[in-house]
Amino acid sequence: MGGTRAVGLLALGSFAMGTDAYAMAGLLPDMGADLDVSVSLAGQSVTAFTLCYALAAPLLSAVLARWGTRTVLVTALVVFVLANAGTALAGSYAALLGTRALAGAGAGLFTPAAATAAVALVPPERRGRALGLVLGGMSAGTVLGVPLGLLVAEGSGWRAALWLVTGLGLAALLGVATALPPVRGAAAPSLRARIGALARPRVAVVVAVTFTQTVASLGLYTYLQPVLHRVAGIGSAVPYLWVWGIGGVCGSFLAGTLVDRTGRPARLAVVLLGTLGGALALLPWTGAVPGLVLLPLLVWGAVGWAFVVPQQHRLLDGEASGAAAVGLNSSATYLGGAVGSALGGLALAHGLDAGRLPLLAAAVALTGVLLHLAVARRLTGPPLRNNAQGAGAVTAAPERNAS
Repeated sequence: MGGTRAVGLLALGSFAMGTDAYAMAGLLPDMGADLDVSVSLAGQSVTAFTLCYALAAPLLSAVLARWGTRTVLVTALVVFVLANAGTALAGSYAALLGTRALAGAGAGLFTPAAATAAVALVPPERRGRALGLVLGGMSAGTVLGVPLGLLVAEGSGWRAALWLVTGLGLAALLGVATALPPVRGAAAPSLRARIGALARPRVAVVVAVTFTQTVASLGLYTYLQPVLHRVAGIGSAVPYLWVWGIGGVCGSFLAGTLVDRTGRPARLAVVLLGTLGGALALLPWTGAVPGLVLLPLLVWGAVGWAFVVPQQHRLLDGEASGAAAVGLNSSATYLGGAVGSALGGLALAHGLDAGRLPLLAAAVALTGVLLHLAVARRLTGPPLRNNAQGAGAVTAAPERNAS
């Protein structure tokens, strides 16, 4: 199988992950009503998913570090499928939290391994596009999978939407298990390698800035429905989630091309983060003009998803720690989402107007910009970049013990 087709299989898995992670925001009211909890408490199921992704997944990845790449990816998808089936069957709030945490662990195993495998399967000059394709699969889940899931939920209940996600995960599992070629160097790094990568100042800065971006973007997304209702009097968020997701797909694919052509991933990342802050700050003021809310949603989706591509590109810099650094960055992504959704739910539970949440999220995003600029001036030497010599860290080759 060619490299592009193999990357497409990884994108299919990412599509299932994206549908699962982002459909939950539209399902929270129905889930809460069914399980007799508030929307803010139901939102903590998103926190359970993202927190387990960020904290438990690195430990599981370390245990599986010596496994073949396909074995890691297949294991992750098996966990993901079983967890989503469990969520669909959950009869209590505790069961909901437990199965969402398990689904987060599966996603945490899959996503960083898929990213590093993708760049291993293509020539160095196409790595940005490969990363964009995998991340575009996840954002495509928000465009196609999320609206489809919410439509299914409207007709048959939120549990039917989780069965849809389970089916998507099963399709990805069958494809990866039977058709992904062997890849050396993309298996999960050890815990020691992760800690060692974090000790590098430039890696630590990239990961910290990613954390601030996802606190702002993913944290706010969790409560998009009550935010839109308060800002613009919108009842159903489904069409607006679609707009956000369309922006995400465009941003994911275009970002990879921009990185490959400009060779300046650090500069691109800070511009995207600043644009995100501006879009979020604009959101509360759009209610007075019908349809204007679509503009910041589209920009937010585009730059929020695009931001991940140059960040991962900077971390895959041709050293042995590249895969470990990508794993850390993925953990920071979901840790930020967990912190953001937890803080958002806490704020709403204590009476904060939902219309104020975008302003707080914008402040967090702009804090990330300031952090990037302040630290960049102190660091000397060449910036992190994904150079042509990076093939040594993740190269396509026959793999021992590949399943």
